[in-house]
Amino acid sequence: MKILCIGDSNTYGYDPRSYLGDRYPAEVRWTDRLNGCDVLNYGVNGMTIPGGHSRYAGLIGMNDPDLVIVMLGTNDLFKSLSAEQIADRMEKFLDSIISEAKQILLVSPPVLEYGEWVMDDDLVDESQDLGGAYRELADRKGCLFADSAEWGIEMTYDGVHFSPEGHAVFAQKLG
Repeated sequence: MKILCIGDSNTYGYDPRSYLGDRYPAEVRWTDRLNGCDVLNYGVNGMTIPGGHSRYAGLIGMNDPDLVIVMLGTNDLFKSLSAEQIADRMEKFLDSIISEAKQILLVSPPVLEYGEWVMDDDLVDESQDLGGAYRELADRKGCLFADSAEWGIEMTYDGVHFSPEGHAVFAQKLG
């Protein structure tokens, strides 16, 4: 199965112990743990939900994946957007790629945890609401849905990024 992944630093495999944007080794990253799958990883550190027409429709059309996994929204929370506003942005993004994709799996990111990057109650609260908003959106758009907030993903000290164990659990739950 060919899978194209669109996401932020947790899809990219960012190692928060690095100051230069380094990644965890392939054997740690969830995208490289999906056994038997050919995975195209388009995770980008700091990525927010693309607005308007994006390059992703072309990438999907060019690569013809069996499944497109989209996990975005965490960085949008840091721009003081509500879960509802983020879901509205996600709907526009899905509209821009849905005609090219055979199947889309919309994944709601894990809930943010208090840590080095997360000290605001509003951030945690809105991240808790994102799963419900994305579930409704996926239902309306006919997409598959997974709420990784229900998976017990271990985060690092910053409250945002997956730990190596978090990547393992994420891959196992996704598989």
